[in-house]
Amino acid sequence: MVNLEWYRTFKSVYKNGNFSLAAKELFISQPAVSQQIVMLEAHVGYKLFNRKSKGVEPTEYAKLLNNLIIDALDRLENVENGFRAKAFNANRLLSVGISKHLMSSIGSALVAKFDFIDFTFHNNDSLFDLVNTKKLDFAIVTKKFDTFDTIQKKVGDIKQIIVGSTEIDSTVLKTAIKNKDFTAIENWLNEQKWYSHDAGIPHVKLFWLHVFAKKRPSIVANYIIPSEYEMLEILSKNTGVAVTWNCNAKNLIQEKKLQLLWNSKEMPSTEVFLLSGKKDNMSTFFQDIETELKGVLG
Repeated sequence: MVNLEWYRTFKSVYKNGNFSLAAKELFISQPAVSQQIVMLEAHVGYKLFNRKSKGVEPTEYAKLLNNLIIDALDRLENVENGFRAKAFNANRLLSVGISKHLMSSIGSALVAKFDFIDFTFHNNDSLFDLVNTKKLDFAIVTKKFDTFDTIQKKVGDIKQIIVGSTEIDSTVLKTAIKNKDFTAIENWLNEQKWYSHDAGIPHVKLFWLHVFAKKRPSIVANYIIPSEYEMLEILSKNTGVAVTWNCNAKNLIQEKKLQLLWNSKEMPSTEVFLLSGKKDNMSTFFQDIETELKGVLG
């Protein structure tokens, strides 16, 4: 049976007119090139090259053989190169920036899709700078940037909601929400134990600004847990309330480990964007990540 490597070697010798140059191109020894040509000659039954003072010269049969195999060999090599490229892409280490508070709900979806990811935690502006300076392949941000040097696509929306532990009796709160009695709602919330991922209670302040039109809520967080995911996990095993991203609480609410206390219509949604530098070799990855994130946030 003919060996494909014989034809590959034949193609290189034919092109270079020299066994030594063919050996360098194929990353094999010159004796190995000579041996493969001898074996191919034995297989086809014709002499393929005549030796000259400098290199070799193809015989008429070699010219005929080259015309017969060159197109098919090129197609096979293109297929082989395509598979190699896919294998390289499949094993490529991707660098992805994200807020640590969105890692569990959004970032974990990428872990299920890709084999190698190096995650970095930063705020929106820092993540943009890292992508813009090509220190990160991708970033997931909750802010739209005005830029010509990066690709930015919306992948979904998230929203702050108020959740609580399942043992809390929320009857009074639900009645006040139904009656749109914002004073009663605020009074009830002020009486609860509060959890926050940040001592500055940014989620609470934003919620109060949009829903109650107040810049300074009178709430003081009882517990500061600097990871929103861990905060919700601990809250689910204790008593209290928190303002959190809906995507982070979704599974815990479905599993009845937390209860949704208030998804206020006055609280606007926040857009989530995927950022990337303009790199041709990243376009496939960008599309795959975009699809995964839309599946999570859709």
